Amino acid sequence: MSSQREVLVADAAIAILAERGMRGLTHRAVDEAAGLPPGSTSNHARTRAALLELALARLAEREEAVFTAAMPSDLGMPEGAVDVARLAELMARAMHAAITVHRETTIARYELALEASRRPELRTMYDKMGRRFREQAVAALAAAGSPHPVRHGRQMVAYVEGLLLDAVVGAGDVPTLEELDAAFRELLRIASGR
Repeated sequence: MSSQREVLVADAAIAILAERGMRGLTHRAVDEAAGLPPGSTSNHARTRAALLELALARLAEREEAVFTAAMPSDLGMPEGAVDVARLAELMARAMHAAITVHRETTIARYELALEASRRPELRTMYDKMGRRFREQAVAALAAAGSPHPVRHGRQMVAYVEGLLLDAVVGAGDVPTLEELDAAFRELLRIASGR
């Protein structure tokens, strides 16, 4: 984001998307939620499409920050070997945070994902964001010893998305950190053959 005001506007848009859905997202609602004078949001995002793009760009920043905090690039293993148990623990923490602490961001992402299915310009941004996370999953599975990291990475992303959707908008229960850790250990052991 280019300015603090832009971040404020984008964060307010994300909060509105999570709370009220796509229909509740208006320039006026963002101004009110951000505590800004009327018309301020229009200075940063003239159209609804620009407001959605701003929200999606900020959402990508927020999700990247959560992922980076939970999954350091150096997992503390020599010669690039990754301990499956440690990787599972880190993945479980990232997932649990997305379901609990960062629930608003997760819900807003689903709102934007549905909107992206109808707006090509948003779809391009959304797909780019998704590719970045899939590439990270492939790299983690390769480091864990998967003989098919691309396929297993795709399966891991699908599993994670299913869990997230079920936990935040479905009828499922919110899994505990321990349950997530056990699930990721099992999946990583299968993928790595360990």
